[in-house]
Amino acid sequence: MEELVSGVQPIGAEQIAKALDTLTRYKAGKSNLEARIVEDELWWELRHWEAIRGRKERVSPDPEPTSAWLFNVLTNKHADAMDNYPEPAVLPREASDEESAKTLSAVLPVILENNGYEQTYSDSWWEKLKHGTAVYGVFWNSEKENGLGDIDVRGIDLLKLFWEPGITDIQRSQNLFLVELEDEEVLEARYPQHAGKLGGSAIDVKQYLYDETIDTTGKSVVVDWYYKVRTDSGRTALHYAKFVGTELLFASENDPRYRETGWYAHGQYPVVMDVLFPEKGTPAGFGYVAVCKDPQLYIDRLSSDILKNAAMGTRKRFFVSSSTAVNEEEFLDWSRPLVHVEGELDDRRLQEIEVRPLDGIYATVLQMKIEEMKDTASNRDVNSGSAGSGVTAAAAIAALQEAGNKTSRDMISASYRAYTQVSVLCLELIRQFYDESRAFRITGSEPGEYSFTTLSNAALKEQPVLSARPGQVLFRRPIFDIKIRAQKKNPFSRMEENERAKELYGLGFFNPERAQEALGALEMMDFEGIDKVRAQAKQGQTLLNICQQMSRQMEQMAEIIRQLTGYDMTSGGEGTGGASSAPQQVSMGRDSPAGQVMQARTPMTGYGQRLAKRSVPDMNAGSDAARPQG
Repeated sequence: MEELVSGVQPIGAEQIAKALDTLTRYKAGKSNLEARIVEDELWWELRHWEAIRGRKERVSPDPEPTSAWLFNVLTNKHADAMDNYPEPAVLPREASDEESAKTLSAVLPVILENNGYEQTYSDSWWEKLKHGTAVYGVFWNSEKENGLGDIDVRGIDLLKLFWEPGITDIQRSQNLFLVELEDEEVLEARYPQHAGKLGGSAIDVKQYLYDETIDTTGKSVVVDWYYKVRTDSGRTALHYAKFVGTELLFASENDPRYRETGWYAHGQYPVVMDVLFPEKGTPAGFGYVAVCKDPQLYIDRLSSDILKNAAMGTRKRFFVSSSTAVNEEEFLDWSRPLVHVEGELDDRRLQEIEVRPLDGIYATVLQMKIEEMKDTASNRDVNSGSAGSGVTAAAAIAALQEAGNKTSRDMISASYRAYTQVSVLCLELIRQFYDESRAFRITGSEPGEYSFTTLSNAALKEQPVLSARPGQVLFRRPIFDIKIRAQKKNPFSRMEENERAKELYGLGFFNPERAQEALGALEMMDFEGIDKVRAQAKQGQTLLNICQQMSRQMEQMAEIIRQLTGYDMTSGGEGTGGASSAPQQVSMGRDSPAGQVMQARTPMTGYGQRLAKRSVPDMNAGSDAARPQG
C-alpha cells in the first residue's frame, strides 16, 4: 500500500480525509470477523438460541434448553491460564548490563502490578478463549503519576482495532487505527481550543448485543491513528495522530520533537495480539466458541426434542367424539370428583392419546455429542477435577491432569510469548521516557518483607564505546532478553511437589553418603525446582567431605596425644602405659612443640600423667597454656 504521508509533510485536513478513507476500507475488510465476534458473545452468554433463530422473537412453544458444556470448556481453560500466571525475568546479553537486568527484573513486575495487569490478563484470556484473539495495548500515559507520566498497559476490544486486510503480522500493517467512544463534554474540557467542533462520528463502531440499553447520544468516536513512514535518514519511524471526525487534535509529525524520531522510539505499534487458533490472511484467530458451538448446538437441539417428548408423555390428552358431550370444564379440572357426560361413553367415543417414549438410542446419541464436545475441547472429566474410580491420591490426580493438559500448556506458552512482547515494549518505554529516577517498593519472598530500589534510563540509553578508528565514535545499546516462568497457584501442583519431595527423601536423595548417586540421577531428571534439589545434594556432599576430613584430623590428634600423654581419647581413659608401665620410647625433635613438653626417652611420672589429664581439654581447644612446662 502507498504511504499516506511523506516523512516531512505535516498532517492536515487532506491527510485526515485520506486516513478516514483508509479506515473505512479497513473496517469493510473486517466485517465478517466483527459479525462472528458478536455472535460468539451470544454463545458465551448462553443466548445462542437467539443466534439459532436469527435473533427473532420466540414464537414456538418448544423448549429451548441452554446446557453449559461450552461454558464449562471456557471456564476450565481460563482456570488453567490463571494457575500459571506469568512472571518475567530480565537477562542481560553483556556482563556490563547485569546490574541493570537485576533492577529491571525486580521493577518490571511492580510496573505491571501498578497497572492491574493480573485483571487485564484475566480479561484478555476470556477474549482469547471466546473470540480467538486477545489484544494488549502498551502506551505512555503522560497524565499518570501527577503529570510525570508512566507506562499504561490495558486490554483492547478487538472490535475497536482496525488494520490492513490481508496481513498476518500486525506490525506489517501500513496503518493501525484504534477507535473509542468518548463523551463530548470530556473532550471539550481536554481540548478547549476545539470546543464546538467535536460532535458526530466519522465511522460506526460495531456494537455487542448488550442486555442493557446503551445510549450513545452526546458521544463521539475518537480515532487514534498510528502509521509508519520512512524518514530522511532512511529509518522507519512510528507516528501518531488523534482526531474526531475531521478535526485534528494532535499529530506527532507536526511536532519538531518527534518528526525524526517518531512518537515511540522503538518504532513498533503499541499493541500485542495473542492468538489462540491462527487463520490465514489475518492477524486475528478463532476461539473455542467457533470450534465447539456445532456440538453444543446439537446437544441443545437433541435435549429440546427429548424434553418435548417427556412433556408430551407426562401430559395426558384424549380423543373425544362429537357425539359424546363431555363437560370439558369439569374434565380438565382435576379437583372435581365428577365429570358429567351426555349420551353413551365408551372407548370409541373417549380415547387417551398414547405418546410413545423415545428409544434409548437418542439418549445415547446425546451422550455421544457431549463426549464429542469434551474430546474436541480437550476438556475431559479429569481436567475439571473429577477422576475415575479408584484414583484418590492427590499425586495421581495431579499426574492425570498434567497428562491431559497438553493443549492448555500450548495455549499458555503462546500467551507467554505475547507476555514477552508486552515486557519488551515496557522496557523500550522505560528506555525512552524514564529520564527521572523513580523509586519502587520490591516485595520479598517472606510476608511483610520488602525493599526499595530506584530506576532511570541512564544505564539503558545508547552509550559511547571505544573505536578502532581514530575520530570515530561508536554507540552500544544495552539489549536484554525476557524469560517467562509460571507462578504456580494450582493446589494440586503443590501437592505433587510435596509428594515428589517425600519420594526423593525416601530414595535417599538427601543422604550425604549417597550424594554422588543422587546427583547422577538428577542429571537425567527434569521437574520444577530441580536446581534447588541439586544444590541441596551438593551441599550435603560437601558437608560430608568436610566432616570426614575433620574426623581423620581428630584421629591423628588423638594418636599424638596418646603417644605424648598416654591418654586414650577414643576410650576416655588412661593408656596401658600408666605409672608402672614401661618408659615411652618416643623420639621427639628438640625444637618441636612436643620436645618442649618432654625430653626424648624420659618416662612419664604419675604427676605428669595427672597434669596431662587436666591439660587435655585445653589442648583440644588449641591453647598454648595447656601445655605442661618441663
